[in-house]
Parts: sequence; structure tokens; C-alpha cells
Amino acid sequence: MKAPLEWLRDFTDIDMENRPLAEAMTVSGSKVEEIIVTGDEIKHVYTGRILTVANHPDSDHLHVLSVDTGKDEFGHAVQIVCGAPNVYEGMICPVAVIGATLPGGFEIKRSKLRGVESFGMCCSAQELGLSVAEHEGATEDGLWDIPQGTSIGMDIKDYLGMGSVTIDFEITSNRPDCFSIEGLGREAAITLGHEFKPCVPKIKQEGLLHTEDVAKVDILCPSLCYRYCTRTIEDVTIAPSPDWMQKRLTEAGMRPINNIVDITNYVCLELGQPMHAFDLDYLKNNHIIVRLAEKGEETVTLDDTKRVLDDSMLVIADEEKVCAIAGVMGALNSEVIPTTKSILFESAVFQSVSVRKTAIRNGLRTEASSRYEKGLDPENALRALDRACELVEMLGCGKVSQGLIDVYPTKLSVPKIPFSASRVNAFLGTDIDEAFMIDILTKLGCKMEM
Repeated sequence: MKAPLEWLRDFTDIDMENRPLAEAMTVSGSKVEEIIVTGDEIKHVYTGRILTVANHPDSDHLHVLSVDTGKDEFGHAVQIVCGAPNVYEGMICPVAVIGATLPGGFEIKRSKLRGVESFGMCCSAQELGLSVAEHEGATEDGLWDIPQGTSIGMDIKDYLGMGSVTIDFEITSNRPDCFSIEGLGREAAITLGHEFKPCVPKIKQEGLLHTEDVAKVDILCPSLCYRYCTRTIEDVTIAPSPDWMQKRLTEAGMRPINNIVDITNYVCLELGQPMHAFDLDYLKNNHIIVRLAEKGEETVTLDDTKRVLDDSMLVIADEEKVCAIAGVMGALNSEVIPTTKSILFESAVFQSVSVRKTAIRNGLRTEASSRYEKGLDPENALRALDRACELVEMLGCGKVSQGLIDVYPTKLSVPKIPFSASRVNAFLGTDIDEAFMIDILTKLGCKMEM
């Protein structure tokens, strides 16, 4: 579980250096696998301006460039030989000077290309380990053409906002509460002795419609679907999510898609509750039916793969087709697309064994299935739904309809575990004070009945 440090700080104050924090978290039970610093492999790469472009005397595709690095120590007219087809005078691009390093351990050295010396390298976005699609001016077959007006001599990591820290935790299957940023934030708060600040979403519900009038939900398999919560969103505008959200998703290992889908993924990571968004226009009569698939029933999932289902698999359907494989992946027929104007948010809890078997039979393992198969708390479903709606309002990408639909046919009893400090100490071979144990268990969310 990758947890951006900036995101963890939403839930508690963290005032330690990275390594001592990792050691403290590991000792308290949340094992740290790796500390990831974005751009850590990139050194001495700056924004530079190409001053002149000349043809190489002994090549029909190479160019001899004069480049201003913006740095006195590296030179304001550095000669660099480059083969990119899109170079032009005045272009701003990343410049790796001699001694620079790039992802993969590649080091820039003084070199000679066909008899002409080169004192650095002008870079593409890919050579910096970046996605072309996510950076303006980046191309597949040329230098990264950084927008004009960008300061010269800026460290490329500063330009990209790199340097942020992500902590990669190894989470064991008996701690599903830690498969979320909030859960790890709680662990950090207890470890450091700081206040834990849980997520408490608040929504305005400024839509003109009422969810109960817009949609309908029926659960035909209450033993496999404990709870299904939904709200509808009106006047939806599909666009890229803001930079701060994309940054957090990317650092946590998810690819940004669009604002609505990103919100569902954000909530999944933040609160550990998987969510899904359906385009209401593609749900027959806006009717959600949670049922078992028919033997041989087919659907095409969001990965554009046809799936042949059997009658052991739980699905989310409308009145004529399968719209999602419950707890695993949505279907292509109701995905959020650029023209989507109204959506239905799903926040549901499915039986863990059912999701695990369905995922295995379909050869799928998703962020959703990896959480469902460990068992989720149905009491968290509505809070996650409200958090998603809060983010919709925060991003201004739609209006939350009035009210909600909350079908909750199977309430799970809260397990009661006998507690004895003396037995715990005897088992562990420790001498821990009972009051300390009770304090820690209470901070973890346990309710103590004396």
C-alpha cells in the first residue's frame, strides 16, 4: 500500500524525518517496504533554451545545438549534439549537464558524436520517466517542448513539483483497516502519540432532483450483498481532475482518468471503500439489480475484455444487461465518458469469499477486489459515498441530488472479543500495563465494555 506522506498528514501531524518515521511505523506493526522520493534518480537536469541549431557536418539527422542552461557553473552557451527531429531556436527543453543522472542510473558524460563534442543532453519526457500524455509539449518522438515563459535554469524537479515522499507499506491480510490512507494515518497517529483526525464528509445536496425519484435499487442476494448505498449526481461535467488529486493518485500507484472516475479511486484509497460510477443514461430505467449472473451470460468489462459468467458470480445489472461484476470491475456499457451528464455512485459491501472466487475465475485482481476479499465494514459504505459527493462539490463537477438510497438487508454483528491483560502479557512474554493496552485498543477504534 503506497501512502503519499502529504496525504497521511491529512489525518495526523507528522513531524519526523522519513527514515525515523519508517522505523517507528515498522516497530509498531506497519512494516515499511520502501521510502520513495519522486525524481530521486534525476539529478542536474535544468530547463534550458536552445539558442542556435546547426546541421551536423557529418550526419543527415544530427544537429549541433548551442544551449543556455541558465546556470553560470554549467555555461550559457553549451554545445550539445542532438538527434531529435523537433528542435528549433528558442525552444525550452530539459537539459542534462555533464554529471547528471536520469532514471535507470544513466549518467551523462562528455562525449563525441561523429567527431563533434557534446557537453550534455537535451531530453524527452520519456527519458525523464514521464508520461507523454500528462505533460504539455511532450511528444513520443522528440524533445519535451516546455511551454514558453518558463524560467531558464530551473531544476526540472522543481518545475515538475517532484521531491514528494511516498511510503510503501506491507499490509498483512488481517489488517484490512490499513488498506487505506486514513487507516495508515490512524496507525501513524498512535505510533507518534498525536491526534488522529478522521475524515468527516459534509455535503450540500444542491441538486434539484431526489435520488429516490431518479433511481431504484433491488438486492436479490442479500447474503452476498450486505449493503448498497447510492446517490445520484446531476449536471455532471467531465474533465481532468485537479493537479493535487492527480498527483496523489499517481504517487499512490493509480493512473488518473477523469474527475468522476478519479474521485471513486481517490475514495477507495483514502477510506478503503471501493466505489463505482455508472452513467445513468445507460442504466435501463435507472434500475440497479444486484443478482447472480445467469450461466453463460456475457459482458465486456472496462478493460475491453469479454467475460463469460456463471451462476455463482454476483453482478450489478439493470433491467436488461450486466453493468458490473460485483466487487471486481465495471462493464464497458455504462462507463463514465466525456458526454456523461448524470451519474449514480455505488458504495456497496459484498461478501468477501464471493468476490475472491469471482475475481479468480475471471483472472482479475483489482484495487476493489483486493479490498473486498479481506472483508469490509458495511458501516463505512455511507461515509465513503458522502466523501465522494463532497469531492464532487469541491471540484465543481456536478450537483449532488437530494437524499439517497441505502438498502441494508444484512447487518453484521459486531464481534465481541474477551480481553485479559494478564493473558496478553503471558502470551507475549511482556509486562505491559492494562491501562496502556486499553488506551491503544480504544484509539484503534475498539469499544471496551468493562
